[in-house]
Amino acid sequence: MTKRILFVDDDTRVLQALERQLHKHFEIQTALGPELGLQAIAAGGPFAAVVSDLRMPHMNGIEFLTRVRQAAPDAVRVMLTGEGDVSATIAAVNEGKIFQFLTKPCPPDMLARTLESALEQHRLITAERELLENTLRGSIGVMSEILGLVNPQAFSRTQRIRRYVQFMADKLNLRDHWQYELAAMLSQIGCVTVPPTILDKFYRQQALTPAEEEILSSQSRVGHNLLVKIPRLENVAQMVAQQRSPWAAQNGAPSPVKIGAHLLKVATDFDEQVMRGSTQEAVLGKMRGSRDYNPEFLTALQQVQVEEAKNETRWVTLAQLKPQMIISAGVYSKTGLVLLAKGQEVTDSAIARLNSFASLFGVIEPISVTVPQEEQIPKPALTRQLTDSLAAPVLR
Repeated sequence: MTKRILFVDDDTRVLQALERQLHKHFEIQTALGPELGLQAIAAGGPFAAVVSDLRMPHMNGIEFLTRVRQAAPDAVRVMLTGEGDVSATIAAVNEGKIFQFLTKPCPPDMLARTLESALEQHRLITAERELLENTLRGSIGVMSEILGLVNPQAFSRTQRIRRYVQFMADKLNLRDHWQYELAAMLSQIGCVTVPPTILDKFYRQQALTPAEEEILSSQSRVGHNLLVKIPRLENVAQMVAQQRSPWAAQNGAPSPVKIGAHLLKVATDFDEQVMRGSTQEAVLGKMRGSRDYNPEFLTALQQVQVEEAKNETRWVTLAQLKPQMIISAGVYSKTGLVLLAKGQEVTDSAIARLNSFASLFGVIEPISVTVPQEEQIPKPALTRQLTDSLAAPVLR
């Protein structure tokens, strides 16, 4: 956890004095003026606290700290100024969400106490967020893996959507990745209420009746109703509810809910068409021709496909299967049961399940997997004759 503090002032002498006064007790960095302050946050962050003067040319401290709040919302903001204007104080608190307002000259002990309080506030903010993110991600990860044991095909689709959403969020430089990742992991949770026969037809790419289509499409609403009851997941629940909504341009920056819902729509629609046999290039071309999708999201998804194209497909034995490999063809028991579906990421629990089935019923090997190019995973010692003679099971 960072304890760095950034001081921003347009007077070099003030910055030098602050650095001499505080460097023994705090990790201090200074910036001469608001423009350099924003550059320092962008290039040298994160900072636990940002302390700014009020009166500065071109951009006053209120404007600066308001932009700091947008760029680095976890940074605790403090105003240090010679101004005693009450209206400036009110504006700073309301617009910049200032943690504390100090006037110059500020006694050293008061400034030190304020900085200690700011660091403690930052610790509380980041600790709460990390607890929320990690606890929710871990809990939902367990739920997802249980879904994978019960319905490998549904879990496989969830994992593919999650990977697409994670990559797009990264390419788009979106903040708070965790909520988009959780929305992807929970995007298919409503399928628990869909009859297994309908899910089986859908995953086998068989035609659905209008009534079956309606039941399947309602899963996003069911998912929302399940998730909205969980504290702190209100935004995620809304993303799941709106995941079928087309993109609509609007004035101003889109809300996180709108962004998350559209990430799900792009990932889900893309995955559905690819799994039905269309090439990735054809699907992206068709989506670009529709006004239902944000072009920037499609560009990000295209970059994902370029990166995934560098991955290597291999045949491995069960003993050589490792976490983070991606199943590129269904894995079956020798009794014909689907154990892992195409597109599913291998986890420790999935390997444990395969080993259990192998000891009781047998698992058909070798297993086709996709491995990132940079992964140093030994290639299996399988002969070409074995690979060529392999007959993958077909279930009907």
